[in-house]
Amino acid sequence: MLVIFIVSFFAIPNTLSMRKIMAEYKKSGKCKKLIVMGCLSQRYKDEILKEIPEIDYLVGAGDFKGIAEIIESDNSPIPPLIKGGVLVREPVFDLTENIPRILTTPKYTAYVKIAEGCSNRCSFCIIPKIRGPFKSRNIDSIVREAEILADKGVKEINLISQDTTMFGADIGLRNGLSELLKRLVKINGIRWIRLLYCYPTFLNDVLINAIKDEEKVCKYIDLPLQHSNDEILKGMMRQEREAEIRALIEKIRKLIPDIAIRTSFIVGFPGETDSHFKHLLNFVKEMRFEHPGVFTYSQEEGTKAAEMPNQLPEDVKKIRRDAIMREQRKISLKNNKRFVGKTHDVLIEGASDDNGFLISGRMQTQAPEIDGVVYIEKSDVKAGDIVPVKITKAMEYDLIGTVKSK
Repeated sequence: MLVIFIVSFFAIPNTLSMRKIMAEYKKSGKCKKLIVMGCLSQRYKDEILKEIPEIDYLVGAGDFKGIAEIIESDNSPIPPLIKGGVLVREPVFDLTENIPRILTTPKYTAYVKIAEGCSNRCSFCIIPKIRGPFKSRNIDSIVREAEILADKGVKEINLISQDTTMFGADIGLRNGLSELLKRLVKINGIRWIRLLYCYPTFLNDVLINAIKDEEKVCKYIDLPLQHSNDEILKGMMRQEREAEIRALIEKIRKLIPDIAIRTSFIVGFPGETDSHFKHLLNFVKEMRFEHPGVFTYSQEEGTKAAEMPNQLPEDVKKIRRDAIMREQRKISLKNNKRFVGKTHDVLIEGASDDNGFLISGRMQTQAPEIDGVVYIEKSDVKAGDIVPVKITKAMEYDLIGTVKSK
């Protein structure tokens, strides 16, 4: 039996293309069950069922464990919980280490989700409505999952959630993420622990010092800021303002001079004037972030920002995005030049997709899939090795180096 899943966060108009591509397999292919699950079905249940009648089962964002029951019910009655082929409820988050997982990443690296949902109310974001309020996992459960991954050969874990630094706040832990890191660094086999999606509000001194002091914690933090201008930040319903953001970045860099800061910005938010944008552009030039991402504002149905006046045209948004990225290429090249002549540990990922004569890897300051890489002439190292590499050349986003002999 062939089962086809559609797991998506697409907007409803894109279901037309899904029907053409996926649903036709029920007629022309071997597909026996067509299952749609995730944020798409959570948000647009009735519309999806009407538009794609070929769907057999519709599963919400919090009920992924119901998939096993669905598949196993081939010729048996539909599980009682799934009425009429639909299992879409208020989001439930009960992820534990006992739920089997198949690594979709290379065997040496893994993502570990430490919480679900979000209790922030950013005006541009629909996630709290789809995934519910922030809910932390149990620390013991996370540690056990990391131990299982380590036993399978995972050396690098990347901690993720919608708001990683808030971990534990909802269950009475004052410094939950710091406490979690203290437990994770003790796991044999785990070499690198990276923090992604760290909302700045809960990034306090205790956590900063944990990043600084713990050798296994990567000197890297993903700190989505979204903008620098106070008027736009207020419109976005962000908690920080420019002065607080500057003070936080200054503190981080003072305590951890070799830190790499990833961040993200939104351009073209409703009401963003030329003056607001120039403020952001100058802020990016001044802060010289290692890994910024710039996104054009998307008018997300159901959010407060979508109803705001002074929505900007798409061409203006793209011009502003491109202007920041042009400046960032210069900044990134200059930042990368500081590595030349120095030796850093590199996690080997294997043959380069761009050049078969090179292998690629990443330093602690480079997260998987989203940041640059280190290109190395082929040697006897293999994927998953962490080896010292001397950096010999810097490019705008990537580096070139040679493995140092023992």
